[in-house]
Amino acid sequence: MAAIAAGNGLSSNGRYPGVAPESGLIVVKLGIPGKESFPRTTELMRALTYVVKKAQELGRPAAINLSFGNTYGAHDGTSLIERFLDNVSEIGRNVICVGSGNEGAAGGHTAGQATESREIELSIAPYERGVNVQFWKEYADVFRITLISPDRTFQTIDTTRPGTVRLMMDETELLIYIGEPSPYSIDQEIFFDFIPRGDYITPGVWTFQLDPVRIVTGNYRFYLPGSEVLNSGTRFFSPNPEETFTIPSTAGKVITVGAYNSLYGAYADFSGRGYVLESRAGQLVAGGGVKPDLVAPGVNIIISDGAGGTESLTGTSFATPFVTGAAALMMEWGIVRGNDPFLYGEKVKAYLRRGARPIRGEGEYPNSRVGYGALCLSESLPG
Repeated sequence: MAAIAAGNGLSSNGRYPGVAPESGLIVVKLGIPGKESFPRTTELMRALTYVVKKAQELGRPAAINLSFGNTYGAHDGTSLIERFLDNVSEIGRNVICVGSGNEGAAGGHTAGQATESREIELSIAPYERGVNVQFWKEYADVFRITLISPDRTFQTIDTTRPGTVRLMMDETELLIYIGEPSPYSIDQEIFFDFIPRGDYITPGVWTFQLDPVRIVTGNYRFYLPGSEVLNSGTRFFSPNPEETFTIPSTAGKVITVGAYNSLYGAYADFSGRGYVLESRAGQLVAGGGVKPDLVAPGVNIIISDGAGGTESLTGTSFATPFVTGAAALMMEWGIVRGNDPFLYGEKVKAYLRRGARPIRGEGEYPNSRVGYGALCLSESLPG
């Protein structure tokens, strides 16, 4: 990511420089937390605080690259890390760019509206050592949930009593956490943790049967962990590619970056997509921020491997530093060279949106796949 955003290209004799090769770098490495340590989201918040404070101390603008995300959360901008990013984006002169994730075509999300009984089928592949499922709904809605195992045994869960429930089905233990709304969200999470009694979870089709008890909206969302930790056969039978951003790319004031294939000029189907949704009058609607904001090259990106060769990279993690580097160049033009001392934050986002160019196969803009279009720095600079 650093090479794409700001590499000097020396190891490739100038063939593969980064977008902003003269930028200074401040690098904070996230460690792997121990059992008694902070989770990675907390480490991320501490890292961001350090970067922003150091940039203020040095009197420099900062373009911050976050090629990091996970699927845990309601995806509505209300989690601690999402709200933190919105707050830190207003400190000093910075731009925060976050990859939209690679869950667009992974089958790890499904959603809908259940005003009558509905079955959601989940395929768990053989040799899966652990799976968890998040079920999100508005707290005002009450569902009776019946979980049906591959051998068609079933257990019904009382979702009106917050707390923990343990069940045994086939050779798999279910640890179920029934949550409550938080001070910042009206949503309720019901978390299913599949734990094998032996080496692996019972494979096959597991079914979540939703029976409405008292319904206001009936909207629901299911999420699996990120596809990189699951076997490819573990997925919902009827997945929904919308709302497949990883968190924290769902934060409102960051620049959310998706990926496109620059060889064909077309959207990359793995790229996370879908507007950030929020609840208004009981209905999920697109919030004030379109997501993603734009897309950048993210398929077969060639960079130097630092040892005289090259390597090819694919994913939104590698699309993001193209935009981070572009933001750095814009802030250099505006702040460092004195053309616009206020060219940071949402102003950079607005200019990048305006300058984005069309993508092959996309009709209307903004849309849930590519936002306002593909990164184009030359058209984004004012004047």
